[in-house]
Amino acid sequence: MGSLHALRDVLRSRDFRRLFSVRIVAQFGDGLLQASLATFVLFSPEREPDPVRVAAAFAILLLPFSIIGPFAGVFLDRWSRRNVLVRANGLKALTTVIVLAVVMSGDDGLLLGFSVLIVLGIGRFVLAGLSASLPHVVSGRDLVTANALTPTSGTLAAAVGGVVGITLRAAVGGGDAGSQFILTCAIACYLVAGFIATRMAVDLLGPHGEKPSDSVAGVVRGLISGIGELRVHAKAGRAITVVAAHRIAFGVLLVGGLLLVRNTFNTQVDADAALGQFAILTGFTAAGALIAAISTPAMTRRIGAVNWSSIALVQAGTLGIAVMVIGATAPAFSLILAGGFSIGFAGQAVKVCSDTLVQQNIPDDHLGRVFALFDMIVNVSLVAGVTVMALLSPISGQAPGVYSAMGALLLLTAAWYFWRGKKRMPSGS
Repeated sequence: MGSLHALRDVLRSRDFRRLFSVRIVAQFGDGLLQASLATFVLFSPEREPDPVRVAAAFAILLLPFSIIGPFAGVFLDRWSRRNVLVRANGLKALTTVIVLAVVMSGDDGLLLGFSVLIVLGIGRFVLAGLSASLPHVVSGRDLVTANALTPTSGTLAAAVGGVVGITLRAAVGGGDAGSQFILTCAIACYLVAGFIATRMAVDLLGPHGEKPSDSVAGVVRGLISGIGELRVHAKAGRAITVVAAHRIAFGVLLVGGLLLVRNTFNTQVDADAALGQFAILTGFTAAGALIAAISTPAMTRRIGAVNWSSIALVQAGTLGIAVMVIGATAPAFSLILAGGFSIGFAGQAVKVCSDTLVQQNIPDDHLGRVFALFDMIVNVSLVAGVTVMALLSPISGQAPGVYSAMGALLLLTAAWYFWRGKKRMPSGS
C-alpha cells in the first residue's frame, strides 16, 4: 500500500508525467531501432555471429560516445535541459533517416555501424539529461520512487518496442523491407518524444546555479570538476562503482545469452527461432528489472540503499550465476531464462539506488556532468564484459568458467559495498 501511495504522489505531478512520457516514447523507439538492426545483422541466416564480431559491434556502438559523454555532460549543466530533450530527439529522428538509407542500400558494414553509433550516442545524451532533470519535477522521498519508475519503465518500453518491432517486421513480410518499416516507426517515436518535451517550460528542468563555460577549456574544467565531485562525495562514487561491477558481469552474460540462443540452442538456419528465444530472454530480464523497481523503494526505506544493493548483488552472484552455469552446460534454455531474470533484478535494484544517491549527494550545477560520467563508466564497463567474453568464450557461448568468475565479482563487490556502508564516514561522503 505504501508503494502504491508513493507512486500516486509521483504521478500527480503534470511535469513529471510529461518528462516520464518523453522517456517512454523515446525508449520505445530505441527498442524498434534495436529490433531492426538485430534482425538485419545478428539474426540473419546468412550471418553467424562469433564472440569477436559481437564484441566489436558493442564496442563500436558504446565506446566512442562513452568517452565523449563527459564533455556532453558539461553542456547539460549549461543549456536548458528541456531544449536539449526537444532538439536531441529531433536530431535522433534525422540521423535514423540516415540509418534507414544505409539499410535500404543493403550495407551492413562500417557505414551502418557509424550511423547507428551517432543515433545511440545522441540517445545516451538524452537519457543523461532525463536523469539530471528528474529532481526538478519530484523531490524528497518521492525521488526514490521516481528513480524506480522511470528507468525501469524506459527499459520495459525498449523491450516492448523490440518485441513489437519483431512482430511488425513479420507482419509486413520480414526481410530487409520489414527492417526498413520498423526504422520508419522509430523515427516517428523520436519526433513524438521531442514534441512532448515542448509542453514543458523552458527553464523547468534547470540547470540552476553556476554554469560552466562552453569553451573547450571550460569543457575540460567541467570534466575535472565532475570527477572531483565524485571524490568529494564518496557515497555517490561508491554507488557508481557498484553499478559498474554489475555491468561487467551483465556484458559477459549478454553475449553469452546471445551466442547460446544463436549457436547452441538453434542451428544457423533457424535464425528466426533464435531471435524469438533472445526476445523471450530479454523479456525475462526486463521482468526481473520490473520486480526490482516495484520492491526497491519500500526496501530502501526499510533497510537502506546500500544494504538492499548488496542483497541484490548476492542473489545475482549465487542464484543467477549458478543457473546460468548449469543452463549453459546442460544446455537448458529455461535455466538461462532464470539467470536473466536474476541479473535483471540485480541490475535495476542497484541502478535505482545509485541514481538516487547521486541525485541526493551531488549539487545540481554538477549533476549533468556526473550523470554523463556515470553513463561513460556504465558503458565502458559493459564493453569490458563483452570483451572478456569475446576473448574467453567459444562460439557456442558455453563458458561456465567465465560465468563463475562473474559470480565471484558480484559477491566480492557486494561484500565491499556492505562493509564500506557500515563504516562511519564524514558528513556528505
